[in-house]
Amino acid sequence: MIPFNKPYLTGKETHYIYDAVNSGKISGNGKYTQKCQAFFEEQYHFKKVLLTTSCTDALEMAAILANIKEGDEVIVPSFTFVSTAIAFVRQGAKIVFADSYANNPNIDADKIEDLITSRTKAIVPVHYAGVACDMDKIMELAEKYNLLVIEDAAQAIDSFYINKLGEKRALGSIGHFAAFSFHETKNIVSGEGGMLAINDERFISRAEIIWEKGTNRAEFFRGEVNKYGWVDTGSSFLPSEIIAAFLWAQIENLSMIQERRVSLWNYYYDGLSKLNIQKFALPEVPDYATKNGHMFYLTCVNGEMRDKLISSLKDNGFHAVFHYLSLHSSEYYAHKHDAGRILPNSDNFTECLVRLPLFYELNFEDLDKIFDCLALTFEDVKG
Repeated sequence: MIPFNKPYLTGKETHYIYDAVNSGKISGNGKYTQKCQAFFEEQYHFKKVLLTTSCTDALEMAAILANIKEGDEVIVPSFTFVSTAIAFVRQGAKIVFADSYANNPNIDADKIEDLITSRTKAIVPVHYAGVACDMDKIMELAEKYNLLVIEDAAQAIDSFYINKLGEKRALGSIGHFAAFSFHETKNIVSGEGGMLAINDERFISRAEIIWEKGTNRAEFFRGEVNKYGWVDTGSSFLPSEIIAAFLWAQIENLSMIQERRVSLWNYYYDGLSKLNIQKFALPEVPDYATKNGHMFYLTCVNGEMRDKLISSLKDNGFHAVFHYLSLHSSEYYAHKHDAGRILPNSDNFTECLVRLPLFYELNFEDLDKIFDCLALTFEDVKG
């Protein structure tokens, strides 16, 4: 069986883990943590980066930094992973779910303004599949209504947005905050892991305190204060040096990993385009977005076609999966707020989207076999 995902190992992970352990400094914020953070700040022009134990933790830090409180409203796409919403639910916020575009799983930026009220505090765009949301429109709304923007960039490492001026900016560098994931399903991995990017200098000092359990310990270790203590809220968000050491081996090979993944994405797109099958749609990448090869998905014409395709691929030795269940239709949300709202595009992606295998060691011959399987599957459902 060809798996849906397989983490790529560079060969240096255990070497750097050994080095971290041998150094005697295996708790957080050591040499490898600082190397990783410095790389991301320099490479993508984030003002400040803090590694976290997960993308969920990064989002929770952002919710604290944004001072989200009981009764505040946060606009979140419905077609996303639960962490995007739950980080703000934990602070007492009311989640206002937004629909996707009809032909793109990302939040429909043209529908956000109608959702803004006097209680709205933040917008959380999710760059699905590493493809940018329309950040010019979102940032204009944020400025107009004095809102914070928290980019959920879990899938968006090394992907970019091209703004109205033609400037290319890394996803995660545009909003006030951004959260990234290094889960084993992502482009570069550390098993579990994530990071918070802070792009507004107003929040940098407090971010370190929240990261360090509500203490100013980071300032103490830099010699900026002569003692440290409890000065704010926070939690233990920072990962161990073992996780950071693993991640550093991945970072060293980021360009190579990205080149391979994007080449697989392009091969998928070109090969499936040539099949000229009308029973599914290929992913759309808007002119303002780049792709980072995080995933390749199809949107079938209905749920029956999607299920038939997944079953057929499985019978032929390929593991394909559906993706998110619309959060506004979830069991948890069913009795909350405006749970009766209808978001047809989000529900359509829930029903019809299928993710195909994509990982570094996948080869083009495997993709050719997937193409053959799709051609035979949809030949059986003509008409």
